[in-house]
Amino acid sequence: MKRKRKVLVALAVSLGLLATMSPPASAVATAITEPDQDAFYQAAPGYESKPPGTVLKKRPVTVTGLGIPLPVKAFQLQSRSADSKNRPVTVISTVIVPLTPYLGQRPLLSYQPATDSLGDQCNPSYTLRTGLEKELPLLALGVAKGWAVVVTDYQGPRDAYGAGRMEGHAVLDGIRATLASPEAGLTPTTKVGIWGYSGGALATGWAAELQPTYAPELNLVGVASGGTPADLAAAGRQMDGGPFAGLFLAAANGVSREYPELLSIFNAKGQQLIAAMDDLCVVEEALYAFHSVKQYSDSTDPLAEPIAQQVLTTNKMGANAPKAPVYLYHSKFDELIPWAVGKSLNDAWCAKGTKVAMYTDHASEHNVLAVTGAPAAVAYLSARFFGLKAPSTC
Repeated sequence: MKRKRKVLVALAVSLGLLATMSPPASAVATAITEPDQDAFYQAAPGYESKPPGTVLKKRPVTVTGLGIPLPVKAFQLQSRSADSKNRPVTVISTVIVPLTPYLGQRPLLSYQPATDSLGDQCNPSYTLRTGLEKELPLLALGVAKGWAVVVTDYQGPRDAYGAGRMEGHAVLDGIRATLASPEAGLTPTTKVGIWGYSGGALATGWAAELQPTYAPELNLVGVASGGTPADLAAAGRQMDGGPFAGLFLAAANGVSREYPELLSIFNAKGQQLIAAMDDLCVVEEALYAFHSVKQYSDSTDPLAEPIAQQVLTTNKMGANAPKAPVYLYHSKFDELIPWAVGKSLNDAWCAKGTKVAMYTDHASEHNVLAVTGAPAAVAYLSARFFGLKAPSTC
């Protein structure tokens, strides 16, 4: 698989795709053991009997940006979590703590980058160490404010890209493990905020929605979620057959890792696709641009198949609501996640009593808003950490 991935990267470079979607490879990457060869990632014996959020392993690490070590305290945790069907799994989190003192109790930001990938080498626990994490400048906005930051490999041990319930559980258990680690200097009552955009917003939104029942003890005070893929079916139909079709096909692959019953929808060519995409990162998925899921199924409308509808409904946000206040931001002209998806989530959560502030941006598209929307997201969370009253557009 590793040789296949290198060939695909070379092809992507030749097509000029890497320039806009991923930073160049760093010499540091060759010095860091990839997760599939790193014993730290192997599940600790007996983890199945531990409560969710239990710290199972711990090690110090160095977080780098473009090969330059960040002047922070950083360590990684393995903790017990639960997959989409509530079966025990383990997840890896990277905790970053500023060296500067903080006036009062330091808050914790759980940041979810848009991993959108199927290989373990694409996860932030690896890319933060190799200098390849493209969203480091965004999570560093929290570090610059003196916040502790935890970044969890929320797709779980099967790299189940798109499986929202697995992702939400992982985020919450990464927070639990961080609060339980003395090295972070936090307490069980520490104020927590969660933030993510696009694929990171999938994990963020699910964590917010599951928190009241899955991790009610957490002092979650604010949520910032942008370009939120709350409805995978709507997002899939938007991307299928277009320039971002690879993201959709990868998500179909990732979700099937948690719901293998979906595999019955794929034909022989579809099974070959699943094998070919086995450990791809987001940049390599771009090679499947303009493909359609219909090419890989004998169904005329794979998303309408009963088993697909069952899984998609289970993984659609809005059936439950966060207790913490939420800031949603979405481009009116989003070419990946329709604006109507964000608006429907806003309406569903508002109707259930969540205090939601939704901002619609008319001067951007999906990728631009990831950057231009960040300052407002940070300001929203900062206000929640200071205890200010949350605004609402409900």
